[in-house]
Amino acid sequence: MDLLYMQFAVFKYIFFIILFLLFSSKVCAYYRCRMRWFLSSTLHLLRCVRLRSCTRRGGRNTLPLWIRAIWAYLRLLVQSLYFSSLTDSDVVFDSVFEPVFWTVDYVTRWFGTMFVCLVVVLTSSILVIVYLILLPMIMSTYSPLWVAWHLCYGHWNLVMIVFHYYKATKTAPGYPPTEKNDSPFVSVCKKCIIPKPARTHHCGICNRCILKMDHHCPWLNNCVGHLNHRYFFSFCLSLALGCIYCSISGRNLFLDAYNALERFKHLDVEKSGVPVTGMGILIGLLPPGQTNYQTAAPSYTFKEKMIHKSIIYMWVLTSTVGVTLGALTMWHAVLISRGETSIERHTNSKETKRMAKRGRIYRNPFNYGRLNNWKVFLGVGKTSHWLTRVLLPSGHTPPGDGLTWDVFPVKKDLIPV
Repeated sequence: MDLLYMQFAVFKYIFFIILFLLFSSKVCAYYRCRMRWFLSSTLHLLRCVRLRSCTRRGGRNTLPLWIRAIWAYLRLLVQSLYFSSLTDSDVVFDSVFEPVFWTVDYVTRWFGTMFVCLVVVLTSSILVIVYLILLPMIMSTYSPLWVAWHLCYGHWNLVMIVFHYYKATKTAPGYPPTEKNDSPFVSVCKKCIIPKPARTHHCGICNRCILKMDHHCPWLNNCVGHLNHRYFFSFCLSLALGCIYCSISGRNLFLDAYNALERFKHLDVEKSGVPVTGMGILIGLLPPGQTNYQTAAPSYTFKEKMIHKSIIYMWVLTSTVGVTLGALTMWHAVLISRGETSIERHTNSKETKRMAKRGRIYRNPFNYGRLNNWKVFLGVGKTSHWLTRVLLPSGHTPPGDGLTWDVFPVKKDLIPV
């Protein structure tokens, strides 16, 4: 009985296992069939939608053109994220944040014209104050030698500022050729899809590749590159020197104007009369019905107040710009001495750290030595150029075409010492 009971239990378990397998196979087949039906239905629906869109394409499309353009751009953007074998984290980051970058570039491009107008207006206001207020004071109070110094230096500085700002604004920074050529290049621009020579970078605001790009300056509404880098630096240096000159020479005038305004403020607060009481009324010191003795009118006019306020405005503006622009000019002078641009400063720093981890030393291939870096930057080829090309306005172009650069040249002076 025990043996029969054990055999019956075994057959029972085998029977249930067979039923379970049959049931599970049926369920799997059912869901597999349902899944195939769902996929086939979905594909059929997509085919119908595609055929319907194809039939509508030949006729009239209800969507506006700008919506279709945005939709096509988004499709291309999504497809580029998983169809390209060159996709990395940088490409994904640029693609995801491209609307933010586009907004910033568009706003910067729009504000560029306002910044240029602001520079012209502020500089013109300082010139008006100098010519209408300060220059007559200088002519009447200073000695002839100091008057000659202020006239010569002030007008030389003004000419340098106006000339270099105009050239930096109107001169193209330099663009790589878009047609096929034999010039060497180091990479291909992901935005322009053209070869990029050495030291060339893409500007998102200008939407072009710039030769030896330093940065995009909104105060110029232009990129700072190979052809106008010298104009930009000369403008910054001239404007900083001019602001420091106005700040130092106008310090005493600023203090006098500030003290004068403080005196005027106290005079305005004081009452315009002195009360007379007691015996003064009885002896006839005042006319009948009048109880205050009127004092004299203030000894200043509206013109004097505006003159003093203009001097304070000029000194505060020139001092602020002189400090900030002077620091920026010194920073660019350090970069020029090292033979690098603002963008190359970051890339060289990264390369230095990367090579240091490997126990090696990175060397900037475009560093020709401090003196030679300045000679190449300023375009100085002989001794007389220090006067004609540096101390005086000059429209000469920088050496080289910006496409090819000497790497690790022999450090010999361009001008024999």
